[in-house]
Amino acid sequence: MMGAGLSGIGAGYHLQTECPDRSYVILEARDAIGGTWDLFRYPGIRSDSDMFTLGYGFRPWTGTKAIADGASIREYIRETARTFGIDRHIRYGHRIRSAAWSSADALWTVEVDTPQGARTFTCAFFVGCSGYYDYARGHAPHFAGAESFAGRIVHPQFWPDDLEFAGKRVVVIGSGATAVTLVPALAAKGAHVTMLQRSASYVVALPAEDAFARRIRAWLPAGLAHRVIRARSIVVQMAFYRLARWRPAAMRTKLAAMAQARLGPDYDVATHFTPSYDPWDQRMCLAPDGDLFDAINAGKAAVATDRVARFTRYGVALESGVELPADIIVTATGLEILLLGGIALSVDGDAVDLANRYSYKGVMFSDVPNLALVFGYTNASWTLRADLASSYVCRLLNTMRRRGARQVTPRLGGRPVSALPFVDFTSGYIARAAGKLPKQGDRRPWRMRQNYVADLLGLRFSRVDRDLEFSNPKTTVS
Repeated sequence: MMGAGLSGIGAGYHLQTECPDRSYVILEARDAIGGTWDLFRYPGIRSDSDMFTLGYGFRPWTGTKAIADGASIREYIRETARTFGIDRHIRYGHRIRSAAWSSADALWTVEVDTPQGARTFTCAFFVGCSGYYDYARGHAPHFAGAESFAGRIVHPQFWPDDLEFAGKRVVVIGSGATAVTLVPALAAKGAHVTMLQRSASYVVALPAEDAFARRIRAWLPAGLAHRVIRARSIVVQMAFYRLARWRPAAMRTKLAAMAQARLGPDYDVATHFTPSYDPWDQRMCLAPDGDLFDAINAGKAAVATDRVARFTRYGVALESGVELPADIIVTATGLEILLLGGIALSVDGDAVDLANRYSYKGVMFSDVPNLALVFGYTNASWTLRADLASSYVCRLLNTMRRRGARQVTPRLGGRPVSALPFVDFTSGYIARAAGKLPKQGDRRPWRMRQNYVADLLGLRFSRVDRDLEFSNPKTTVS
């Protein structure tokens, strides 16, 4: 398996629990468990969905915060790995360069760079749990005049430990989850912060602690309480998303009214907190306890909706003619998409470009044998779908064992499939990567549903083998 973050540790648990006859190793390019939650260290880093669903179904989140900080999530992942012995299967500092499938041997040959030099691993099934973005670089657009700026320019993905920002003027460029997290965190530690956005995002204030969860935990046994809390969180997420897609105009009005109530009748919500796109065309941003709105009301933070003309020696000049003074500029300009860590894939000597493949159940790819990608939700907690995907891989492995097959390959067959985007989002980081991502089809099992109930039925309870070809080097198994 590739990656020892939230997905990789979950996949390890499912594999050793549901396929106890299989052995596995987790190859982690970095030197620590945690993935995203170990990489990102910028002030205020926290979950962007509730921990009752971002946490694992098999190990309840017991913290008091429904929206948890990055350090707590990182420790939760580490404790989970220790508790179930998954950490003993991790090889740190192992960066995968390539994976080549041989049908003759029914094996992947995986080339890896390690601190001790190059190594080769072989495996019967390859599972990618490396997330969806490039850990080595963030999106860093060129800003004219950047070289003339007298202060520091920082990207949140590589936050420096020595950055002093108390008492400084900070301009955060961006309006996504990172910017919405950073602004109140920097303001709380003494910086005066301006969030400079080219366009607005939807920001929803939610309680950092869940009162319902607190009451249920007091009334019910721990195991039952966890199931009730998790089920309720799933239903609320799904209902909110479905309502937003069904009645987008009404939801836009409601979200604007909620922001107006937080910021007061004189604040220009129409400009700064009312996007041009419909709710859930892009991911919504959370403000735990309304911290962003509180920072604005306290005069510690401000929002400017404008375009950057250029950086100057002492700040950022905007197209409107205004100049924002700054000692520090934070470019919270997004991620760069990179599936499977950008490794070179090949099947029987032919290079594989995932952009030319169809996603099978959002887990495998057309004509690529014995490979799975654990990919979570974009409209809900990542872990909900990651858990289902890992469990499906285990079902598939057990089916292969029963049938005596060593190779399983998704095949489109003769039925036509219309191509749809892999991720149905208009966010900049998705749009920039559209030509690099696989496609999905317009029918099952080639459709990747952003719906937990549909995926629960499709991945856990439906036929495991629809549109799959089971084989071994010599014999095809029906």
